[in-house]
Amino acid sequence: MTTRKAIETRARLQQVATRLFAEQGYDATTVEQIVRTAGVSHMTFFRHFATKDAVILDDGFDPTIAAAVAATPASLRPITRVCTGLRAALSHVDVPEQEQVRQRVRIAAQHPALRMGMYANTEATREAIVGVLLDDGADEFAARVAAAAVLAALTVALQEWCLADDGVPMSAALDAALAVVDGGAT
Repeated sequence: MTTRKAIETRARLQQVATRLFAEQGYDATTVEQIVRTAGVSHMTFFRHFATKDAVILDDGFDPTIAAAVAATPASLRPITRVCTGLRAALSHVDVPEQEQVRQRVRIAAQHPALRMGMYANTEATREAIVGVLLDDGADEFAARVAAAAVLAALTVALQEWCLADDGVPMSAALDAALAVVDGGAT
């Protein structure tokens, strides 16, 4: 069980690291600088993040997404299940402060290794969604297309949102992408 203190420490590490990465650049920032600025030990850092990359890439959202898709009626079309599940997951997850998310995505998008890590995370999410759909008897091709289409739409929405700085909440940008994929918007 994760304690409140552990959650706060993890959030502080992520906040400090994100700020340092934005100020100094990802490569120029060391774990030593992060732990010193956050006031924790190396051991504490690595208890929360396996690598420096993980500070930017870890979001812990995959199990929530898979569970939310699994909770949708198996009778729905795969694309509808994925969109419905993601809407439910987004409404129930505790998203970090939006500006920090914006910074993390910008940092990852600008760094080749982190960008590859984002793609790997998306692939893991896609496979988790496909697994849920297949477990409920969905056609494999339809399950793979649905998961890939929805995640591609969310990726575009997140990237556009990060570049816009227009005050639109992240949740609104993601919901608009889901509406396009699910046929609710053009």
